[in-house]
Amino acid sequence: MNTPRCDQTEAWAALRGHYEAHGRDLDLREAFARDPGRFDALGVEAPEIYADLSKNLIDTATLRFLLDLARECGVRARRDAMFRGEPINTTEDRAVLHTALRAPRGAAPFSDEVHHVLDAMLAYVETVRDTAASGIRHIVNIGIGGSDLGPQMVVPALDACAHPGLTLHFVSNVDGHDITPVLRQLKPDETLFIIASKTFTTQETMANAHAAKAWFTAQGGTDIAKHFVATTTNVGAAAAFGIATTFGFWDWVGGRYSLWSAIGLPIALAIGADHFRALLAGAHAMDEHFAHAPPERNLPLLLGLIDVWYRNFHGCTSRSVAPYHQGLKRLPAYLQQLEMESNGKRVDLAGHPLAYATSPVVWGEPGTNGQHAYFQMLHQGTDVIPVEFILVKHAHHGVRDLHGPLLAQLERQHTLLLANGLAQSQALMLGKTTGQALAETAPTASKVLDARTLAHHRTFPGNRPSTTLLLEQLTPRSLGALIALYEHRVFTSGALWGINSFDQWGVELGKALCNDLLPRLDSGDASGLDASTAGLMKRLRA
Repeated sequence: MNTPRCDQTEAWAALRGHYEAHGRDLDLREAFARDPGRFDALGVEAPEIYADLSKNLIDTATLRFLLDLARECGVRARRDAMFRGEPINTTEDRAVLHTALRAPRGAAPFSDEVHHVLDAMLAYVETVRDTAASGIRHIVNIGIGGSDLGPQMVVPALDACAHPGLTLHFVSNVDGHDITPVLRQLKPDETLFIIASKTFTTQETMANAHAAKAWFTAQGGTDIAKHFVATTTNVGAAAAFGIATTFGFWDWVGGRYSLWSAIGLPIALAIGADHFRALLAGAHAMDEHFAHAPPERNLPLLLGLIDVWYRNFHGCTSRSVAPYHQGLKRLPAYLQQLEMESNGKRVDLAGHPLAYATSPVVWGEPGTNGQHAYFQMLHQGTDVIPVEFILVKHAHHGVRDLHGPLLAQLERQHTLLLANGLAQSQALMLGKTTGQALAETAPTASKVLDARTLAHHRTFPGNRPSTTLLLEQLTPRSLGALIALYEHRVFTSGALWGINSFDQWGVELGKALCNDLLPRLDSGDASGLDASTAGLMKRLRA
Protein backbone atom coordinates (compact mmCIF):
# COMPACT_ATOMS: atom_id res chain seq x y z
CA MET A 1 0.00 0.00 0.00
CA ASN A 2 1.47 3.28 -1.09
CA THR A 3 0.93 5.28 2.08
CA PRO A 4 3.47 7.40 3.96
CA ARG A 5 5.00 6.31 7.22
CA CYS A 6 3.43 8.07 10.20
CA ASP A 7 6.43 10.29 10.89
CA GLN A 8 6.41 11.48 7.26
CA THR A 9 2.83 12.77 7.34
CA GLU A 10 1.49 16.28 7.75
CA ALA A 11 -0.69 15.05 10.62
CA TRP A 12 2.38 13.84 12.55
CA ALA A 13 3.95 17.27 12.30
CA ALA A 14 0.67 18.87 13.33
CA LEU A 15 0.42 16.54 16.31
CA ARG A 16 3.96 17.46 17.34
CA GLY A 17 3.09 21.14 17.25
CA HIS A 18 -0.18 20.52 19.07
CA TYR A 19 1.62 18.53 21.76
CA GLU A 20 4.22 21.24 22.32
CA ALA A 21 1.63 24.04 22.39
CA HIS A 22 -1.24 22.39 24.27
CA GLY A 23 -1.00 18.61 24.76
CA ARG A 24 2.03 18.53 27.04
CA ASP A 25 0.39 20.73 29.65
CA LEU A 26 -3.24 19.62 29.38
CA ASP A 27 -4.70 19.34 32.86
CA LEU A 28 -7.65 17.00 33.23
CA ARG A 29 -9.03 18.86 36.24
CA GLU A 30 -9.11 22.11 34.29
CA ALA A 31 -10.53 20.35 31.23
CA PHE A 32 -13.51 19.05 33.21
CA ALA A 33 -14.01 22.44 34.86
CA ARG A 34 -14.11 24.14 31.44
CA ASP A 35 -16.38 21.57 29.80
CA PRO A 36 -19.20 20.02 31.86
CA GLY A 37 -20.09 17.91 28.83
CA ARG A 38 -16.65 16.32 28.51
CA PHE A 39 -17.79 12.92 29.80
CA ASP A 40 -20.60 12.64 27.26
CA ALA A 41 -18.46 13.97 24.42
CA LEU A 42 -15.69 11.46 25.08
CA GLY A 43 -17.88 8.46 25.81
CA VAL A 44 -18.03 5.85 23.04
CA GLU A 45 -20.55 3.02 22.66
CA ALA A 46 -19.43 -0.19 20.96
CA PRO A 47 -20.98 -3.67 20.98
CA GLU A 48 -21.24 -4.84 24.61
CA ILE A 49 -18.82 -2.12 25.81
CA TYR A 50 -19.04 1.51 26.87
CA ALA A 51 -15.72 3.35 26.93
CA ASP A 52 -15.08 6.47 29.01
CA LEU A 53 -12.20 8.26 27.31
CA SER A 54 -12.72 11.52 29.19
CA LYS A 55 -9.89 10.95 31.69
CA ASN A 56 -7.32 10.77 28.89
CA LEU A 57 -4.91 13.60 28.09
CA ILE A 58 -6.79 14.53 24.92
CA ASP A 59 -9.22 17.15 23.67
CA THR A 60 -11.20 17.60 20.48
CA ALA A 61 -8.18 19.07 18.71
CA THR A 62 -6.04 16.07 19.69
CA LEU A 63 -8.63 13.69 18.30
CA ARG A 64 -8.93 15.67 15.10
CA PHE A 65 -5.18 15.52 14.47
CA LEU A 66 -5.10 11.80 15.37
CA LEU A 67 -7.93 11.02 12.98
CA ASP A 68 -6.06 12.95 10.29
CA LEU A 69 -3.07 10.72 11.02
CA ALA A 70 -5.19 7.59 10.53
CA ARG A 71 -6.39 8.89 7.17
CA GLU A 72 -2.91 9.80 5.94
CA CYS A 73 -1.49 6.45 7.05
CA GLY A 74 -4.20 4.51 5.22
CA VAL A 75 -5.52 2.64 8.25
CA ARG A 76 -8.92 2.20 6.62
CA ALA A 77 -7.45 0.66 3.44
CA ARG A 78 -5.23 -1.68 5.43
CA ARG A 79 -8.19 -2.70 7.62
CA ASP A 80 -10.31 -3.47 4.55
CA ALA A 81 -7.47 -5.46 3.01
CA MET A 82 -7.29 -7.58 6.17
CA PHE A 83 -11.01 -8.34 6.07
CA ARG A 84 -10.78 -9.27 2.36
CA GLY A 85 -8.03 -11.78 3.07
CA GLU A 86 -5.20 -10.02 1.27
CA PRO A 87 -1.68 -11.08 2.42
CA ILE A 88 -1.01 -8.15 4.75
CA ASN A 89 1.46 -10.33 6.67
CA THR A 90 4.06 -9.45 4.05
CA THR A 91 7.11 -11.16 5.56
CA GLU A 92 5.33 -14.53 5.44
CA ASP A 93 3.06 -13.75 2.47
CA ARG A 94 -0.02 -14.71 4.46
CA ALA A 95 -3.52 -13.40 4.94
CA VAL A 96 -4.62 -12.38 8.45
CA LEU A 97 -8.11 -13.76 8.84
CA HIS A 98 -8.94 -14.40 12.48
CA THR A 99 -12.06 -12.35 11.72
CA ALA A 100 -13.21 -15.12 9.34
CA LEU A 101 -13.21 -17.59 12.25
CA ARG A 102 -16.11 -15.79 13.93
CA ALA A 103 -18.03 -14.61 10.88
CA PRO A 104 -21.46 -16.15 10.14
CA ARG A 105 -21.64 -18.85 7.53
CA GLY A 106 -21.04 -17.40 4.07
CA ALA A 107 -19.97 -13.98 5.33
CA ALA A 108 -16.16 -14.20 5.06
CA PRO A 109 -13.38 -15.88 3.09
CA PHE A 110 -12.89 -19.64 3.66
CA SER A 111 -16.34 -19.86 5.23
CA ASP A 112 -17.03 -23.45 4.20
CA GLU A 113 -13.73 -24.71 5.63
CA VAL A 114 -14.11 -22.71 8.83
CA HIS A 115 -17.64 -23.89 9.57
CA HIS A 116 -16.85 -27.49 8.66
CA VAL A 117 -14.17 -27.59 11.38
CA LEU A 118 -16.30 -25.58 13.82
CA ASP A 119 -19.31 -27.88 13.43
CA ALA A 120 -17.19 -31.01 13.79
CA MET A 121 -15.39 -29.65 16.85
CA LEU A 122 -18.58 -28.59 18.61
CA ALA A 123 -20.24 -31.93 17.89
CA TYR A 124 -17.24 -33.65 19.50
CA VAL A 125 -17.44 -31.24 22.42
CA GLU A 126 -20.96 -32.28 23.27
CA THR A 127 -19.99 -35.96 23.38
CA VAL A 128 -17.23 -35.23 25.91
CA ARG A 129 -19.48 -32.93 27.96
CA ASP A 130 -21.88 -35.85 28.38
CA THR A 131 -19.76 -36.93 31.31
CA ALA A 132 -21.99 -39.84 32.24
CA ALA A 133 -21.24 -41.42 28.86
CA SER A 134 -17.67 -40.18 28.28
CA GLY A 135 -16.41 -40.65 31.83
CA ILE A 136 -14.24 -37.54 31.43
CA ARG A 137 -13.82 -35.35 34.51
CA HIS A 138 -10.51 -33.57 33.81
CA ILE A 139 -9.28 -31.87 30.63
CA VAL A 140 -5.62 -30.93 30.28
CA ASN A 141 -4.68 -28.46 27.54
CA ILE A 142 -1.02 -28.79 26.56
CA GLY A 143 0.19 -25.86 24.44
CA ILE A 144 2.25 -22.72 24.67
CA GLY A 145 1.95 -19.11 23.53
CA GLY A 146 -1.29 -18.53 21.67
CA SER A 147 -2.23 -22.20 22.09
CA ASP A 148 -2.26 -21.63 25.83
CA LEU A 149 -2.74 -17.98 26.74
CA GLY A 150 -6.08 -17.48 24.97
CA PRO A 151 -7.88 -20.54 26.34
CA GLN A 152 -6.27 -20.10 29.75
CA MET A 153 -7.62 -16.55 29.86
CA VAL A 154 -11.14 -17.29 28.59
CA VAL A 155 -11.98 -20.39 30.64
CA PRO A 156 -11.80 -18.74 34.10
CA ALA A 157 -13.41 -15.58 32.71
CA LEU A 158 -16.48 -17.62 31.78
CA ASP A 159 -16.48 -19.79 34.89
CA ALA A 160 -20.16 -18.96 35.49
CA CYS A 161 -20.95 -20.82 32.24
CA ALA A 162 -18.65 -23.77 32.87
CA HIS A 163 -19.68 -27.43 33.02
CA PRO A 164 -19.87 -28.29 36.75
CA GLY A 165 -18.48 -31.77 36.21
CA LEU A 166 -15.36 -30.81 34.27
CA THR A 167 -12.11 -29.37 35.60
CA LEU A 168 -9.81 -27.62 33.13
CA HIS A 169 -6.02 -27.60 33.53
CA PHE A 170 -3.41 -25.79 31.45
CA VAL A 171 0.20 -26.88 30.97
CA SER A 172 2.62 -24.79 28.92
CA ASN A 173 6.09 -24.50 30.44
CA VAL A 174 8.65 -27.11 29.45
CA ASP A 175 9.71 -27.05 33.10
CA GLY A 176 8.44 -30.31 34.59
CA HIS A 177 7.27 -28.38 37.64
CA ASP A 178 4.36 -27.19 35.49
CA ILE A 179 2.93 -30.57 34.50
CA THR A 180 3.68 -32.71 37.56
CA PRO A 181 1.32 -30.92 39.99
CA VAL A 182 -1.44 -31.34 37.40
CA LEU A 183 -0.78 -35.04 36.89
CA ARG A 184 -1.03 -35.64 40.63
CA GLN A 185 -4.73 -34.66 40.47
CA LEU A 186 -5.67 -37.04 37.65
CA LYS A 187 -6.81 -40.57 36.89
CA PRO A 188 -6.19 -41.92 33.38
CA ASP A 189 -9.75 -43.09 32.73
CA GLU A 190 -11.18 -39.66 33.70
CA THR A 191 -8.75 -37.47 31.77
CA LEU A 192 -8.68 -36.00 28.26
CA PHE A 193 -5.43 -34.45 27.05
CA ILE A 194 -5.50 -31.82 24.28
CA ILE A 195 -2.21 -31.45 22.40
CA ALA A 196 -2.34 -27.97 20.83
CA SER A 197 0.36 -27.43 18.21
CA LYS A 198 -0.22 -26.38 14.61
CA THR A 199 2.84 -28.30 13.38
CA PHE A 200 2.86 -30.96 16.12
CA THR A 201 6.54 -30.13 16.54
CA THR A 202 6.49 -27.25 19.06
CA GLN A 203 9.37 -28.11 21.38
CA GLU A 204 7.75 -27.33 24.74
CA THR A 205 4.36 -28.72 23.80
CA MET A 206 5.70 -32.00 22.48
CA ALA A 207 7.93 -32.48 25.53
CA ASN A 208 4.88 -32.13 27.78
CA ALA A 209 2.80 -34.31 25.45
CA HIS A 210 5.32 -37.14 25.79
CA ALA A 211 5.41 -36.64 29.57
CA ALA A 212 1.60 -36.91 29.66
CA LYS A 213 1.69 -40.04 27.50
CA ALA A 214 4.38 -41.62 29.71
CA TRP A 215 2.28 -40.89 32.82
CA PHE A 216 -0.87 -42.23 31.14
CA THR A 217 0.65 -45.58 30.24
CA ALA A 218 2.49 -45.89 33.57
CA GLN A 219 -0.80 -45.41 35.40
CA GLY A 220 -2.45 -48.18 33.42
CA GLY A 221 -4.06 -46.12 30.66
CA THR A 222 -4.53 -48.08 27.45
CA ASP A 223 -6.73 -46.11 25.04
CA ILE A 224 -4.57 -43.25 23.72
CA ALA A 225 -7.07 -42.56 20.93
CA LYS A 226 -9.87 -41.89 23.42
CA HIS A 227 -7.91 -39.87 25.96
CA PHE A 228 -5.74 -37.74 23.65
CA VAL A 229 -6.96 -35.30 21.00
CA ALA A 230 -4.97 -32.80 18.93
CA THR A 231 -5.55 -29.38 17.46
CA THR A 232 -3.06 -29.48 14.62
CA THR A 233 -2.59 -29.54 10.87
CA ASN A 234 -0.03 -32.34 11.06
CA VAL A 235 -2.46 -35.25 11.12
CA GLY A 236 0.29 -37.76 10.28
CA ALA A 237 2.45 -36.85 13.26
CA ALA A 238 -0.58 -36.91 15.55
CA ALA A 239 -1.50 -40.38 14.27
CA ALA A 240 2.04 -41.59 14.89
CA PHE A 241 1.64 -40.38 18.49
CA GLY A 242 -1.53 -42.48 18.76
CA ILE A 243 -4.10 -39.71 18.31
CA ALA A 244 -7.08 -40.41 16.08
CA THR A 245 -9.16 -37.25 16.62
CA THR A 246 -7.73 -34.00 15.27
CA PHE A 247 -9.09 -30.56 14.46
CA GLY A 248 -7.12 -28.32 12.12
CA PHE A 249 -6.72 -24.67 11.28
CA TRP A 250 -4.89 -22.62 8.66
CA ASP A 251 -1.70 -20.66 8.11
CA TRP A 252 -3.71 -17.42 8.12
CA VAL A 253 -4.51 -18.01 11.79
CA GLY A 254 -1.77 -16.46 13.92
CA GLY A 255 -1.13 -18.07 17.29
CA ARG A 256 -2.11 -15.04 19.36
CA TYR A 257 -5.32 -14.72 17.32
CA SER A 258 -6.22 -18.41 17.40
CA LEU A 259 -8.60 -18.92 20.32
CA TRP A 260 -11.50 -18.57 17.85
CA SER A 261 -10.23 -21.62 15.91
CA ALA A 262 -9.79 -25.25 16.94
CA ILE A 263 -7.33 -23.91 19.53
CA GLY A 264 -10.51 -22.88 21.37
CA LEU A 265 -11.39 -26.56 21.96
CA PRO A 266 -10.77 -26.34 25.74
CA ILE A 267 -12.96 -23.24 25.87
CA ALA A 268 -15.77 -25.03 24.05
CA LEU A 269 -15.40 -28.07 26.33
CA ALA A 270 -15.69 -25.82 29.36
CA ILE A 271 -18.66 -23.69 28.28
CA GLY A 272 -20.42 -25.77 25.61
CA ALA A 273 -21.28 -25.26 21.96
CA ASP A 274 -23.95 -22.58 22.40
CA HIS A 275 -21.78 -20.40 24.63
CA PHE A 276 -18.80 -20.85 22.30
CA ARG A 277 -20.91 -19.64 19.38
CA ALA A 278 -21.94 -16.65 21.52
CA LEU A 279 -18.24 -15.87 22.14
CA LEU A 280 -17.71 -15.87 18.37
CA ALA A 281 -20.81 -13.74 17.82
CA GLY A 282 -19.59 -11.08 20.27
CA ALA A 283 -16.25 -10.89 18.48
CA HIS A 284 -18.00 -10.65 15.10
CA ALA A 285 -20.14 -7.77 16.38
CA MET A 286 -16.94 -5.89 17.26
CA ASP A 287 -15.52 -6.78 13.83
CA GLU A 288 -18.55 -5.15 12.22
CA HIS A 289 -18.16 -2.09 14.45
CA PHE A 290 -14.49 -1.75 13.49
CA ALA A 291 -15.28 -2.22 9.81
CA HIS A 292 -18.23 0.17 9.58
CA ALA A 293 -18.45 2.65 12.49
CA PRO A 294 -17.48 6.24 11.58
CA PRO A 295 -13.89 7.04 12.62
CA GLU A 296 -14.87 9.52 15.34
CA ARG A 297 -17.04 6.84 17.05
CA ASN A 298 -14.95 3.79 16.16
CA LEU A 299 -13.69 2.48 19.49
CA PRO A 300 -10.80 0.20 18.37
CA LEU A 301 -9.55 2.96 16.06
CA LEU A 302 -9.74 5.60 18.79
CA LEU A 303 -7.97 3.43 21.37
CA GLY A 304 -5.17 2.64 18.91
CA LEU A 305 -4.77 6.34 18.12
CA ILE A 306 -4.64 7.25 21.80
CA ASP A 307 -2.01 4.55 22.34
CA VAL A 308 0.18 6.21 19.69
CA TRP A 309 -0.45 9.62 21.29
CA TYR A 310 0.87 8.37 24.63
CA ARG A 311 3.74 6.30 23.24
CA ASN A 312 5.17 8.74 20.71
CA PHE A 313 4.27 12.16 22.04
CA HIS A 314 3.94 11.82 25.82
CA GLY A 315 6.75 9.25 25.93
CA CYS A 316 4.82 6.67 28.00
CA THR A 317 6.74 3.39 27.93
CA SER A 318 4.09 1.15 29.46
CA ARG A 319 0.36 0.75 30.02
CA SER A 320 -1.28 -0.96 32.97
CA VAL A 321 -4.46 -3.02 32.59
CA ALA A 322 -6.57 -3.37 35.73
CA PRO A 323 -9.62 -5.59 35.26
CA TYR A 324 -11.98 -5.24 38.21
CA HIS A 325 -13.26 -8.79 37.82
CA GLN A 326 -11.38 -11.80 39.13
CA GLY A 327 -12.47 -13.84 36.13
CA LEU A 328 -10.24 -11.61 33.98
CA LYS A 329 -7.15 -12.38 36.06
CA ARG A 330 -5.28 -13.76 33.03
CA LEU A 331 -6.26 -10.92 30.69
CA PRO A 332 -3.07 -8.85 31.26
CA ALA A 333 -0.89 -11.87 30.42
CA TYR A 334 -2.96 -12.55 27.30
CA LEU A 335 -2.66 -8.90 26.24
CA GLN A 336 1.11 -8.97 26.75
CA GLN A 337 1.44 -11.48 23.93
CA LEU A 338 -1.24 -9.88 21.78
CA GLU A 339 0.35 -6.45 21.86
CA MET A 340 4.05 -6.93 22.49
CA GLU A 341 4.50 -9.88 20.13
CA SER A 342 2.48 -8.04 17.49
CA ASN A 343 3.94 -4.56 17.75
CA GLY A 344 7.33 -5.08 19.37
CA LYS A 345 9.04 -4.31 16.06
CA ARG A 346 11.95 -2.03 15.11
CA VAL A 347 11.68 -1.86 11.30
CA ASP A 348 8.85 -0.73 9.03
CA LEU A 349 7.19 -2.77 6.29
CA ALA A 350 10.02 -1.92 3.92
CA GLY A 351 12.63 -3.14 6.43
CA HIS A 352 13.86 0.36 7.30
CA PRO A 353 14.76 1.12 10.95
CA LEU A 354 12.13 3.14 12.77
CA ALA A 355 12.81 6.59 14.15
CA TYR A 356 10.10 6.26 16.82
CA ALA A 357 9.01 3.86 19.55
CA THR A 358 6.46 1.11 19.02
CA SER A 359 4.81 -1.26 21.50
CA PRO A 360 4.66 -0.20 25.14
CA VAL A 361 5.09 -2.73 27.92
CA VAL A 362 1.67 -4.06 28.89
CA TRP A 363 1.19 -5.29 32.44
CA GLY A 364 -1.33 -5.50 35.23
CA GLU A 365 -3.28 -7.44 37.82
CA PRO A 366 -6.94 -7.68 38.77
CA GLY A 367 -8.34 -5.03 41.06
CA THR A 368 -8.35 -4.85 44.01
CA ASN A 369 -5.18 -6.95 44.24
CA GLY A 370 -3.20 -4.46 42.17
CA GLN A 371 -4.10 -1.64 44.55
CA HIS A 372 -2.10 -3.40 47.25
CA ALA A 373 0.86 -4.06 44.95
CA TYR A 374 1.79 -1.55 42.24
CA PHE A 375 -0.78 1.25 42.46
CA GLN A 376 1.58 3.15 44.75
CA MET A 377 3.83 3.69 41.73
CA LEU A 378 0.89 4.69 39.52
CA HIS A 379 -0.14 7.42 41.95
CA GLN A 380 3.20 8.73 43.20
CA GLY A 381 5.94 7.27 41.01
CA THR A 382 8.11 9.30 38.66
CA ASP A 383 6.63 7.75 35.48
CA VAL A 384 3.23 8.58 34.06
CA ILE A 385 1.58 5.28 33.16
CA PRO A 386 -1.82 5.26 31.44
CA VAL A 387 -4.16 2.82 33.16
CA GLU A 388 -7.04 0.85 31.71
CA PHE A 389 -9.84 -0.03 34.11
CA ILE A 390 -12.36 -2.72 33.16
CA LEU A 391 -15.56 -2.67 35.21
CA VAL A 392 -18.41 -5.18 35.00
CA LYS A 393 -21.72 -3.73 36.15
CA HIS A 394 -23.49 -6.94 37.20
CA ALA A 395 -21.86 -9.92 38.87
CA HIS A 396 -22.79 -13.45 37.83
CA HIS A 397 -21.35 -16.21 39.99
CA GLY A 398 -22.89 -19.18 38.23
CA VAL A 399 -24.17 -20.74 41.45
CA ARG A 400 -27.77 -21.86 41.06
CA ASP A 401 -28.74 -21.95 44.75
CA LEU A 402 -27.09 -18.65 45.67
CA HIS A 403 -29.53 -16.83 47.96
CA GLY A 404 -30.06 -15.31 51.38
CA PRO A 405 -27.20 -13.82 53.41
CA LEU A 406 -24.47 -15.14 51.10
CA LEU A 407 -26.07 -13.55 48.03
CA ALA A 408 -26.51 -10.26 49.88
CA GLN A 409 -22.88 -10.34 51.02
CA LEU A 410 -21.58 -11.05 47.51
CA GLU A 411 -23.67 -8.21 46.11
CA ARG A 412 -22.17 -5.86 48.72
CA GLN A 413 -18.70 -7.06 47.76
CA HIS A 414 -19.38 -6.38 44.09
CA THR A 415 -20.48 -2.86 44.94
CA LEU A 416 -17.27 -2.46 46.95
CA LEU A 417 -15.28 -3.71 43.95
CA LEU A 418 -16.90 -1.17 41.62
CA ALA A 419 -16.40 1.64 44.14
CA ASN A 420 -12.69 0.79 44.29
CA GLY A 421 -12.36 0.90 40.50
CA LEU A 422 -14.09 4.27 40.28
CA ALA A 423 -12.05 5.63 43.17
CA GLN A 424 -8.73 4.64 41.64
CA SER A 425 -9.41 6.36 38.31
CA GLN A 426 -10.70 9.42 40.17
CA ALA A 427 -7.63 9.51 42.42
CA LEU A 428 -5.25 9.23 39.47
CA MET A 429 -6.89 12.26 37.89
CA LEU A 430 -7.49 14.46 40.95
CA GLY A 431 -4.39 13.73 43.02
CA LYS A 432 -3.87 15.63 46.27
CA THR A 433 -2.12 18.94 46.80
CA THR A 434 0.36 19.65 49.57
CA GLY A 435 -2.16 22.07 51.03
CA GLN A 436 -4.80 19.37 51.18
CA ALA A 437 -2.34 16.99 52.80
CA LEU A 438 -1.44 19.63 55.42
CA ALA A 439 -5.11 20.03 56.30
CA GLU A 440 -5.58 16.29 56.90
CA THR A 441 -4.73 14.06 59.80
CA ALA A 442 -3.23 10.69 58.91
CA PRO A 443 -3.66 8.16 61.75
CA THR A 444 -0.49 6.23 60.89
CA ALA A 445 1.73 9.28 60.26
CA SER A 446 4.81 10.03 62.34
CA LYS A 447 4.21 12.23 65.37
CA VAL A 448 7.74 13.66 65.29
CA LEU A 449 8.27 14.48 61.60
CA ASP A 450 7.49 18.10 60.75
CA ALA A 451 4.11 18.61 59.12
CA ARG A 452 5.30 20.04 55.80
CA THR A 453 7.80 17.25 55.16
CA LEU A 454 5.08 14.73 55.94
CA ALA A 455 2.67 16.55 53.63
CA HIS A 456 5.15 16.26 50.74
CA HIS A 457 5.16 12.49 51.24
CA ARG A 458 1.35 12.52 51.08
CA THR A 459 1.08 14.71 47.98
CA PHE A 460 -0.19 13.17 44.73
CA PRO A 461 0.46 15.02 41.46
CA GLY A 462 -2.74 13.79 39.81
CA ASN A 463 -3.48 14.45 36.14
CA ARG A 464 -2.60 10.83 35.43
CA PRO A 465 -4.62 9.39 32.54
CA SER A 466 -6.93 6.42 32.46
CA THR A 467 -9.56 4.77 30.31
CA THR A 468 -12.52 2.89 31.75
CA LEU A 469 -14.21 0.11 29.79
CA LEU A 470 -17.63 -0.80 31.16
CA LEU A 471 -19.41 -4.11 30.49
CA GLU A 472 -22.93 -4.83 31.66
CA GLN A 473 -22.02 -8.43 32.50
CA LEU A 474 -19.17 -10.77 31.74
CA THR A 475 -20.78 -13.19 29.28
CA PRO A 476 -19.43 -15.16 26.32
CA ARG A 477 -20.73 -12.47 23.97
CA SER A 478 -19.29 -9.51 25.89
CA LEU A 479 -15.95 -11.26 26.39
CA GLY A 480 -15.76 -12.00 22.68
CA ALA A 481 -16.37 -8.34 21.93
CA LEU A 482 -13.74 -7.25 24.48
CA ILE A 483 -11.04 -9.52 23.04
CA ALA A 484 -11.81 -8.44 19.47
CA LEU A 485 -11.66 -4.80 20.60
CA TYR A 486 -8.08 -5.35 21.80
CA GLU A 487 -7.14 -7.19 18.61
CA HIS A 488 -8.30 -4.34 16.38
CA ARG A 489 -6.75 -1.74 18.64
CA VAL A 490 -3.37 -3.46 18.27
CA PHE A 491 -3.93 -3.62 14.51
CA THR A 492 -4.62 0.13 14.44
CA SER A 493 -1.46 1.17 16.26
CA GLY A 494 0.61 -1.22 14.14
CA ALA A 495 -0.88 0.20 10.95
CA LEU A 496 -0.10 3.73 12.13
CA TRP A 497 3.50 2.75 12.87
CA GLY A 498 3.78 1.10 9.45
CA ILE A 499 4.96 -2.24 10.84
CA ASN A 500 3.97 -5.87 10.32
CA SER A 501 1.94 -6.77 13.41
CA PHE A 502 1.52 -10.39 12.33
CA ASP A 503 4.96 -11.98 12.31
CA GLN A 504 7.13 -12.83 15.32
CA TRP A 505 10.68 -13.38 14.15
CA GLY A 506 11.95 -12.37 17.58
CA VAL A 507 10.52 -15.61 18.96
CA GLU A 508 12.57 -17.69 16.53
CA LEU A 509 16.15 -16.70 17.39
CA GLY A 510 16.10 -18.16 20.89
CA LYS A 511 14.52 -21.37 19.60
CA ALA A 512 17.29 -21.82 17.02
CA LEU A 513 20.02 -21.24 19.60
CA CYS A 514 18.34 -23.66 22.01
CA ASN A 515 18.42 -26.38 19.36
CA ASP A 516 22.18 -25.81 19.08
CA LEU A 517 22.80 -25.76 22.83
CA LEU A 518 20.68 -28.79 23.74
CA PRO A 519 23.14 -31.43 22.43
CA ARG A 520 26.05 -29.40 23.80
CA LEU A 521 24.65 -29.73 27.33
CA ASP A 522 24.92 -33.50 26.86
CA SER A 523 28.32 -33.55 25.14
CA GLY A 524 30.03 -30.61 26.82
CA ASP A 525 31.17 -29.27 23.46
CA ALA A 526 31.69 -25.52 23.98
CA SER A 527 33.56 -24.83 20.76
CA GLY A 528 32.58 -21.57 19.12
CA LEU A 529 30.49 -20.36 22.06
CA ASP A 530 30.92 -16.98 23.71
CA ALA A 531 32.77 -17.06 27.03
CA SER A 532 29.69 -16.42 29.14
CA THR A 533 27.55 -19.16 27.59
CA ALA A 534 30.48 -21.60 27.67
CA GLY A 535 31.19 -20.80 31.33
CA LEU A 536 27.56 -21.20 32.37
CA MET A 537 27.27 -24.47 30.49
CA LYS A 538 30.38 -25.79 32.24
CA ARG A 539 28.89 -24.94 35.64
CA LEU A 540 25.57 -26.58 34.72
CA ARG A 541 27.40 -29.78 33.76
CA ALA A 542 29.66 -29.84 36.82
